[in-house]
Amino acid sequence: MSATAPRRNQTLAALLVLIPGVLLCDGIAITARLLQRLEEAALGQPYLEALVLAILIGALIRAFWTPDARWTPGIRFSAKGVLEFAVALLGLSMDLPALARNGVALPLAIALVVSVTLLGSYGLGRALGLGRPLAVLIACGNAICGNSAIAAVAPAIEADGEDVAAAIAITAAMGVVMVVWLPSLVPLLGLTATQYGAIAGLTVYAVPQVVAATVPIGVAAVQMGTLVKLLRVLLLGPVVAGVSYVKRYRQRGTAQQAKRVPLVPWFIAAFVGLALVRATGVIPLAQIDATRSAATSLTILSMAALGLGVDLRALARVGPRVVLTVAGSLALLGGSAVLLVRLLHIA
Repeated sequence: MSATAPRRNQTLAALLVLIPGVLLCDGIAITARLLQRLEEAALGQPYLEALVLAILIGALIRAFWTPDARWTPGIRFSAKGVLEFAVALLGLSMDLPALARNGVALPLAIALVVSVTLLGSYGLGRALGLGRPLAVLIACGNAICGNSAIAAVAPAIEADGEDVAAAIAITAAMGVVMVVWLPSLVPLLGLTATQYGAIAGLTVYAVPQVVAATVPIGVAAVQMGTLVKLLRVLLLGPVVAGVSYVKRYRQRGTAQQAKRVPLVPWFIAAFVGLALVRATGVIPLAQIDATRSAATSLTILSMAALGLGVDLRALARVGPRVVLTVAGSLALLGGSAVLLVRLLHIA
């Protein structure tokens, strides 16, 4: 009994140290969600989602105030531990049986487009002088699912807050541009609603943004866009496992060897495991919806923490190169999406 008491006291003390920073991040997250609701009420849809607003608010606060030792433990915990847990919970959002019923041609084609975009975007970023972590984040964000992919990949490659913030900020801005501009492709390229839906699902970042971009074109566009987007998101697990392996391989024989990244990060293993549990049908839909909502809330909190770690002056210095990388990546992704639609003869 006497041996366990000190350990219990140490655990309690460690948790208490986290409280100020976590509460600060939670306050920013709540503010971001309220601002998103105001956007929805005023504009009909959120052009800047709470996840993006949280990181912008955090960065704005950091521009005028640098958190001291009282706040930093909770901020660091929110930026890493909370984020990893949120990614794991997202596994319950994957409906594997529904995705499997759509055959193999479309998923294989989507995997090819994602692979080409990943490699091309990474190569472009490196050619423009971006650091390896930032180039990886931008490539994964553009190729898969925007902010969610960036948030999932960041812990696996141990990216710092400034790189994550830079990738998310520009990806969010370009995501809004895509939602507004993409419907103009329908008359420009003579696309059917189904063809346009496939292109939207391949190029727009988040599922809500896919819906926003396809609703003006019709129900068929919404259905195809959502399906393609979900198939694209399904590649998140393999991609994160892949970049984790590459990082681990590069660390062989270096001074960092003792700090190796596991081949499959725990949160990705949990993501896959929960997706398999979801496939058994034992989890009620209401619980799945509640889990998805919880994962979203935790991710917003984590983005607030990342924002608090951002030096806006440093972010501004890498701006032009990041913008060029994202623009080039989107051009590659869009061209590949149009080619895919033509080659598969989607009507």
